[in-house]
Amino acid sequence: MSKSEFDIIKRYFQRANNAADGVIIGIGDDCAILDIPVGQQLAVTTDSLVCGVHFFEDVDAYRLGYKSLAVNLSDLAAMGATAKWVSLAITLPEIDEPWLAEFCRGFFTLADKYNVQLVGGDTTKGPLSITVSAKGLVPSGKALTRYNAKNNDIICVSGPLGDGAVGLALKLEELSLTNRQPFIDALEFTEPRLLLGSQLINYASSCIDISDGLSQDLSHILKQSQCHADIHLETLPLSDALKKQIELKNLSLLQAWQFAVTGGDDYELLFTIPREKLTQLKENLRVIGLTCFEIGTIKVLDDVSAIDSKKSLIPSITFTHLQQPIDLNIDGWDHFK
Repeated sequence: MSKSEFDIIKRYFQRANNAADGVIIGIGDDCAILDIPVGQQLAVTTDSLVCGVHFFEDVDAYRLGYKSLAVNLSDLAAMGATAKWVSLAITLPEIDEPWLAEFCRGFFTLADKYNVQLVGGDTTKGPLSITVSAKGLVPSGKALTRYNAKNNDIICVSGPLGDGAVGLALKLEELSLTNRQPFIDALEFTEPRLLLGSQLINYASSCIDISDGLSQDLSHILKQSQCHADIHLETLPLSDALKKQIELKNLSLLQAWQFAVTGGDDYELLFTIPREKLTQLKENLRVIGLTCFEIGTIKVLDDVSAIDSKKSLIPSITFTHLQQPIDLNIDGWDHFK
């Protein structure tokens, strides 16, 4: 028996509305109606994942469902928002019910973890693609942005860098390693740093999530804040799995740094913080089982006359190892290159 679009929505995507979570009208009408509490602002982000561009055709459906939501929740985390609601538009080449069941299982596993309600969307026929719009709440005037980094702020990241990029290189057969799975998992299972983001709103001066690579995403902060950065490569956090590959000489330290600096798909938070606030932040994070890693410093030119008054400052990143300059290729991911 063939299934219609509405059968699919009802079976796989429709859940009971939860007014306690601000859902006045959810799936089943032309629009969702959501209740925004007094003193809160709405944060909205949208990402599209296209087969052959953002994920491989043979990707596990459960993992794809999980990651399609995770990358959006990561954007909310970068703004310090609490995730609340999500819309999903999915284009399917055909109705494959076992695939859909696994996709939804992955999607709702993460949604339930963070109490996120699916409130609307669309299903159409065509090449496989997934578009998610996530909505969250942030206290009025407290949202983290990319444009407030200040001179001598400390640059921090929330966790290990480079594993997702190694995983992609393995999938593309550009690299061969003895233990692939930790890196494939890092690529396909993204964990949004929502709890950390909510803590940063009282401490960080700027924030972004690392989706296109440390260097490229840091450059967005530097351009918006009109400043430069010094990054100390010896402080970059690397996972135990990546360190093991270095020990086995399957990768050089320089290669590992290259993956950590330019590889996308980390989805760790990259933030700047005044030096005097860092100790208190670390103590607060320790209490809730989180941490962060200092990797560099923000620098602002003292001589403002060095900046062409008709042009914005072109931000630069200096990489050093034990105070010695190191040259790295810092091109991150760009959809149109």
